[in-house]
Amino acid sequence: MLDQILIGIGSVVVGGLFFLLGWYAHRRASESKLMSTEKLAEKIIAEAKKEAETHKREAVLEAKDQWYKAKENFERETQSRKSELNKLEKRFAERESNLNRKVDILDKKEGDVKRRERDVGNRDRSLAEREKELGRKLEEENRKLERIAGMTTEEAKQLLITNLENEARHEAAHLIRRVKEEAQRKADREAKEILTLAIQRCAADHVVETTVSVVSLPNEEMKGRIIGREGRNIRAFELSTGIDVIIDDTPEAVILSGFDPVRREIAKAALERLVADGRIHPARIEEVVAKVQAEMDEKIREVGEQVSLDVGVHGLHPELIKLLGRLQYRTSYGQNVLQHSKEVAHLSAIMASELGFDSSLAKRAGLLHDIGKAIDHESEGTHTQIGAEVAERYGENPSVVHAISYHHSDAVSESVISVLVQASDAISSARPGARRETLESYIKRLEKLEKVADGFKGVTKAFAIQAGREIRVMVESKEVSDDQAGGLAEEIAQRVEKELEYPGQVKVVVIRETRAIEYAK
Repeated sequence: MLDQILIGIGSVVVGGLFFLLGWYAHRRASESKLMSTEKLAEKIIAEAKKEAETHKREAVLEAKDQWYKAKENFERETQSRKSELNKLEKRFAERESNLNRKVDILDKKEGDVKRRERDVGNRDRSLAEREKELGRKLEEENRKLERIAGMTTEEAKQLLITNLENEARHEAAHLIRRVKEEAQRKADREAKEILTLAIQRCAADHVVETTVSVVSLPNEEMKGRIIGREGRNIRAFELSTGIDVIIDDTPEAVILSGFDPVRREIAKAALERLVADGRIHPARIEEVVAKVQAEMDEKIREVGEQVSLDVGVHGLHPELIKLLGRLQYRTSYGQNVLQHSKEVAHLSAIMASELGFDSSLAKRAGLLHDIGKAIDHESEGTHTQIGAEVAERYGENPSVVHAISYHHSDAVSESVISVLVQASDAISSARPGARRETLESYIKRLEKLEKVADGFKGVTKAFAIQAGREIRVMVESKEVSDDQAGGLAEEIAQRVEKELEYPGQVKVVVIRETRAIEYAK
């Protein structure tokens, strides 16, 4: 029992010793670890201080570098601004010197002006004195004349002015009449020779065209086939061609009506083919119309080329050739525009040759003068404006372009070619039978001519004759003298030109007649 106790005590003592040894060893280890940790911390702190010093030095260097750069930029900007300021100072100095010189010049001019003003003032005063003296002398002479003539100054002045006016008018009218008659004789003779030669060398037929075309049918049964079941064939045909089909009591014929002659020609050719073929239904109608349309385009081109070849105008743009071909199917007051253009081309060339100008250029301008009529329904403006724009677009000569725009006096004449084309156009269109005119418009034009002439003083009666180409004016012999008759004819002609529109020219004839009647008993 005691042994066990001793053994237990010994175990306790040994355990305590081991505990003390372990605690001491742990303490020593902790102290050594703490010391190493403190050393590591001190080392880290030292390294951090070194690194901070390094970063600090780098930041200071970088800041200094940026400062130097900013300083250099500032100095450069300052230098450039100084140079600009120096330039501005120089400019201001030059302007100031110029202004000083101008001020000196103005001072000198002002002095000269003042001296001139003084001289003028002196002259005005001397002139005023002389005028007063002259006025006094004139009054004295006038009083002497009034006593001698028995008339006042105003009466004598009015009588003298009246006599001078009458004498001047008489002499002027006589001189104008003589000069005008002489110039007119020469101008008429030369113009008639040129125009007669041109007209004789260029004779053209004129056929009045209408807005309808007639298609012959083999029998009356064909009308029903053209109409179709419930009118489907005739509706399809009108929609495809844009032309109205009129089926009436006319035996074995139908009428195609439309204002577009090209479409009317296409419709006529298409209907003739359909009638000859016998197969008439909407699909076939559309097919035939499309085929005829293509053929018509080719035909128009061929017509344009043939006209260009016939007239002798070469080098035209293909589009202008097509437009010339379209003129074959255009009319103006019943006159075929293509035939009219060919005639104007020949007339212009003949007159240009007679006058010594470029006949080929005149012929080209005459052929193209109405080219705008081929497209005037597609564009806005007059046919002269449209034609000039088209010709210019396709590279025509400026003289040709101007002649196109001038031939109806829509522009100011710049060349003789323009005047020749205008004259040729008037000759071709004003030729008797060339164009048709309704009876109503014809009568109105004659009435307007007579009304214009009746409005002049001294006119007793006016008669429009020769289809409005001439107006004869009867005047009172007591109110209008022989010399004044020429002036009256000119005034009436100017009024007609200003107020009326007419083709060609109107001849004004003033007739003054004196009759003495006595009876023998």
